[in-house]
Amino acid sequence: MGRLFKQYLSGPRIYSCSNCRTHSADHDEIISKSFQGRHGRAFLFSNVVNVTLGPKEDRLLITGLHTVADIYCSCCQAVLGWKYEQAFEENQKYKEGKFIVEKAKMMKEGTW
Repeated sequence: MGRLFKQYLSGPRIYSCSNCRTHSADHDEIISKSFQGRHGRAFLFSNVVNVTLGPKEDRLLITGLHTVADIYCSCCQAVLGWKYEQAFEENQKYKEGKFIVEKAKMMKEGTW
C-alpha cells in the first residue's frame, strides 16, 4: 500500500472528520444546511476532499429514489455521508454530483 495523500484546506472555516480530524470540506462549499442524514442533520456540499466512494446503490430517501454512493474518510474510513449520483425525479436533479455530509460526522476547525 502506498502513502496516503491528504489535501489540506486553507480557508478560515473548515469542516473535518470528527473521528480523525482530516479536512473534509470548506464552509464556502455549502449549498444547504437543511438536509436530513441517517444520524440527524446534514449539509449539502458542492465539493468535498479526502473521501473515497463506495459502490453505487439505489436508495429511497425522503425526497424520492436516488442513486447514491456512500463517502468514506480517506484516512480512517468512517462513513461521512453520501454522494448523489442520479436523481430520478426532475425537481431533484440539482443534487446530482453533490455531497451530503452528516453534521454528527464532522467538526469545525479554524476561526468561527
